[in-house]
Amino acid sequence: MSENVLQNAAHHQPRSSSAPGNRRAGTVLMASAAIYFSAEFIAAAAWTDPPYSYTHHFISNLGVHGPTTAFGQFMYSPLAWVMNTGFVLFGLTALAGVVLLRGLPGKRRRLHLLLAVLLAAGGVTLGFFPGSGETPADGVDYHALGAFAAFLGGNVLSILLGGAHRALGFSRRLGIGLKVAGVYGLLSIPAYLAVTASEKGILIGLVERGIVDPFLIGFLVLGAALRRT
Repeated sequence: MSENVLQNAAHHQPRSSSAPGNRRAGTVLMASAAIYFSAEFIAAAAWTDPPYSYTHHFISNLGVHGPTTAFGQFMYSPLAWVMNTGFVLFGLTALAGVVLLRGLPGKRRRLHLLLAVLLAAGGVTLGFFPGSGETPADGVDYHALGAFAAFLGGNVLSILLGGAHRALGFSRRLGIGLKVAGVYGLLSIPAYLAVTASEKGILIGLVERGIVDPFLIGFLVLGAALRRT
């Protein structure tokens, strides 16, 4: 982070309130991504017969205990509860991190909060409605709704956070990185839908992670930068 950016942030934001608040926000944003990646790793490591594949299997399979078969994939996640708990905690923690951010103007802050709520709602919905392929009684696929809420909320939020680098006091380079991560994630959504519609499922897990992992990594890097602000 350049010295000029820090000086500008100091002129526009009260150091006694904004900087400590954003350091806390940075810690919480890092925690949200860490919760997700930890839950994913633990649940995937417990899936050994046959081994879980990060490139072949859907992410949501980790939240389905099974054993069952859906969408052409065998699902058996012994620690499904870990992944589902991770979905819920990750979403709520990301929301808390955005709530703690200081320095955003009123309208921009409300927009950031709206997207964070969308992301959190998606995470909670994923946790409570595993993607087992079973049709709900009311015919609504809540798991799919939760997934796309998280996809859109997380990636658009990443883009907006990148555009707020001056207000939040981190480098323009990181701001560009956050925007690239969000755009890449959004462009991966149609690729994911195309692979899913093909019913061949070639590298579907890898494509789906192209939607989620970039903005999560962005949260980690942004959180570290805010902690240094």
